Amino acid sequence: MNLPNSLTLLRIILIPVFVIILLIRIPYGDYFAATIFIVATLTDSLDGYLARKWKQVTKIGTVLDPIADKLLITAALIILVELGRIQGWIAIVILGREFAVSGLRIVKAEEGIIIPASKLGKIKTVSQIIAVLLIILEKAYQSYTTIPLGPWAMYFAVFITLLSGVEYFYRFQLHK
Repeated sequence: MNLPNSLTLLRIILIPVFVIILLIRIPYGDYFAATIFIVATLTDSLDGYLARKWKQVTKIGTVLDPIADKLLITAALIILVELGRIQGWIAIVILGREFAVSGLRIVKAEEGIIIPASKLGKIKTVSQIIAVLLIILEKAYQSYTTIPLGPWAMYFAVFITLLSGVEYFYRFQLHK
């Protein structure tokens, strides 16, 4: 197994660790969970970069990488709903878009058409990561500001998520 695929597997292994740390009540647990989440998201950038640079793009990596990404965000959103830190509709909208776009990509891939990630799709991912981190760390910065940064970042992430979903559906129609 090459290093990029190992990093993808590491991201998958970090997901239950992240969930457990976020769920249990330990001192500085939110900081630990945020750190694990950051490490996991950084492995996403690193594994793709290394796979392309070292020409080690594999079928298993191509399949596992997007699954690992979706699992990480899905786990974070579900746990944040469970903890009462975000509303359920937010997770439903974001996850619904992910399933819809993944379905479109699968249909088009079967037709031999690859719909690559767009710039808006990448902005969506970054906005979701930032929103999740701001929600997790909300208690840490609440005393410094009266602005609800986490919720506003999450609403922005939902907006960008929907917008990028519309973009994918538009691109799907172009390839009919």
